[in-house]
Amino acid sequence: MITHSGGCHCGRVRFEVVAPTRLQVTDCDCSICTKSGYLHLVVPKSRFKLLLGSEVLTTYQFNTQTAKHLFCSVCGIKAFYVPRSHPDGYSVNARCLNDGTVESLAIEPFNGREWESQYPQGRGTLPDE
Repeated sequence: MITHSGGCHCGRVRFEVVAPTRLQVTDCDCSICTKSGYLHLVVPKSRFKLLLGSEVLTTYQFNTQTAKHLFCSVCGIKAFYVPRSHPDGYSVNARCLNDGTVESLAIEPFNGREWESQYPQGRGTLPDE
């Protein structure tokens, strides 16, 4: 496990996330992830730290209002958010991580269009802290 850093396009939102150098991420085909090209790296809250930008984050919610999609109000990038599937953690967009710390990226497709059948209990489990 190492500390990766990342942020939004304009740099006003900056964060750190503790994760392996070889990342396993999911490529969800739900309506919002498809349109934004989001690659999910889900981590517990204890492994995520917002460094800058809380004042420029804006929240978007839809459907069940559980997920908190956090966007930079300046450049519009969603670098991380609180997902419906893991409301006690964060999903970091692997595409928003800085170069240099990710050794490899394994992408697994996820059927988010049928979210309820993927998470019949209403949520997923987080990786070990």
